[in-house]
Amino acid sequence: MKKYLLIALLIFFISCDKKSIVEKEVEEIPLSLTIERFDKVFYETPISDFQQMRKKYVAFFPTQYPDSIFINKIKNPLYRELYDEVQKEYANFQPVQTEIEDVFRHIKYYFPTQKLPQKITTVISEMDYQNKVIYTDSLLIISLDLYLGKEHKFYEFPDYFRQTFERSQIMPDIVTDFSTRVIAQPRDKSFLAQMIYFGKEQYLKDLLLPNVEDFDKMGYSKEQQIWCEENENEIWRYFIEDNLLYDSDSKLIQRFIAPAPFSKFYLEIDNESPGRTGVWIGWQIVRSFMKNNEVSLADLMAMDAKEIFTRSKYKPKK
Repeated sequence: MKKYLLIALLIFFISCDKKSIVEKEVEEIPLSLTIERFDKVFYETPISDFQQMRKKYVAFFPTQYPDSIFINKIKNPLYRELYDEVQKEYANFQPVQTEIEDVFRHIKYYFPTQKLPQKITTVISEMDYQNKVIYTDSLLIISLDLYLGKEHKFYEFPDYFRQTFERSQIMPDIVTDFSTRVIAQPRDKSFLAQMIYFGKEQYLKDLLLPNVEDFDKMGYSKEQQIWCEENENEIWRYFIEDNLLYDSDSKLIQRFIAPAPFSKFYLEIDNESPGRTGVWIGWQIVRSFMKNNEVSLADLMAMDAKEIFTRSKYKPKK
């Protein structure tokens, strides 16, 4: 018994040491970022200087829109109140910048050939929740009006959307947008392919956000994560018994992959469940695969879902 305990402890310490080595190497990666608070520029520039602002920030002023559209927005009391709320929350952007720099260093460590944005631009986006973060080769745009906290008075959204409007969701959202650059699109339309695709995205968060809680990686509450952990076996059994893995019915995306107030098993447990349980299961499959196989991250990102599942030896907790 003592022998097995010693072996377990040795494996644990080797694993921890390996992790610390990685983090030390990540910390040493040089990085140069410019922060541009366009939200402040837009609302604090005098109207008399509007033309100069428009010329300087051409990308944010589409030519098809006249000056009056933007000037009216600057003067609008509701938008100005929203701007004031953003400034209360993000008067000091340095803590967020530090976290972004950490994410970028992890991206550079795991994807050394990927070009990193050199500039972070903050904006107020009129509650465009589908584009909270935009990651490009040269620029990272963050809509700060969508990270004011789920209880903020300006949010007239369903609860399952509001809970992703927390400051803690900025880094997971950055990784989500980045992931589309490195994860191969599914080769078929099966439910399994969708689960594995988004499972890869979640696994990237494991690597790029090592200090972020699992529930924040999913955009869940702590209680929703616990529900998935306690019901993992039942979720998986439902998917298997209903022959869903290789089913290409598009309705499965809405039931188990897309953001939703709950997952649609059409059972009594529906109202207790969080949405996106298919993503959560896909994540556990990918984790199991990487635990049981020596595969590079690049190969994982390109690998077919069926092969990952077959080699994962995934077995849910009972």
